Amino acid sequence: MDFVRIGRHLVFSERRTARAFSRTGLAAIEAAIGASEASHAGEICFAVEGGLDGLPLFKGQSARDRAIEVFSQLRVWDTAHNNGVLIYVLLADQAVEIVADRGIHARAGDASWQSICQHMERAFAGSQYEQGAVAGVLAVADCLRKHFPSDGDRTNELPNAPVLLD
Repeated sequence: MDFVRIGRHLVFSERRTARAFSRTGLAAIEAAIGASEASHAGEICFAVEGGLDGLPLFKGQSARDRAIEVFSQLRVWDTAHNNGVLIYVLLADQAVEIVADRGIHARAGDASWQSICQHMERAFAGSQYEQGAVAGVLAVADCLRKHFPSDGDRTNELPNAPVLLD
């Protein structure tokens, strides 16, 4: 059991999440998602969680496992062409995970997503949350544009606003 990690998560406050992702920053992420989705047929969902709590935390749930859980809870998998992508941020661990539906993951692969996550984590380590998040959204959009270009007939299947998980 990692007591340092548990302590970090338990003391992580909503205030710290709000400082990292201000209303202005969240609006910029939403705008980037909306603008990008005009150029591809995919769906991008952005979710931020300050810290884990309860049994998952004490059992050592990883950021990756939590991202997969959130991918399901937010129904990112439920897109017509199986091309939904979740960008998940777990602030207490300073971790970014990308979970992509099978349609886009089969074409892009793990290396693409890991590279984007690493760039975002470096930006976040320098407290550049808005810039890192927007850059991450744009990088995911580039990948979607390459593999699922827009066909001109666009239905927005997932909300563009970032989701703040508590």
